[in-house]
Amino acid sequence: MTVKRITPVQLFEKIQNQGKVILLDVRAEEKYKNDHIKDNNIENINIVKTKIFDQEDKTYLGSLPSDQEIIVTCTTGNSAAKCAAILAEKEYDVTVLEGGNTAWKKFLEEK
Repeated sequence: MTVKRITPVQLFEKIQNQGKVILLDVRAEEKYKNDHIKDNNIENINIVKTKIFDQEDKTYLGSLPSDQEIIVTCTTGNSAAKCAAILAEKEYDVTVLEGGNTAWKKFLEEK
């Protein structure tokens, strides 16, 4: 599978129009707990990127839906893109939030 990209504007529209969106945040648990993208239509999952990078560790796979799009985010989008590429190789339908949480916050401020 290929990795798609979504802008903050497109994500906002998807949240408003589509209903439930699966959002995988790959930042450290502490960063995630302090601040993450929230909405009633978002199902948040936090899996630290190092777990996904570790090709031997497959324990996290059970917490990811295999039949739905997963939007992957991090602080700026770089780690999310790497994680998404790994997940795409495992046949997950993944999309990277361009610019990550930083771009999302900027979008909300300007909206």
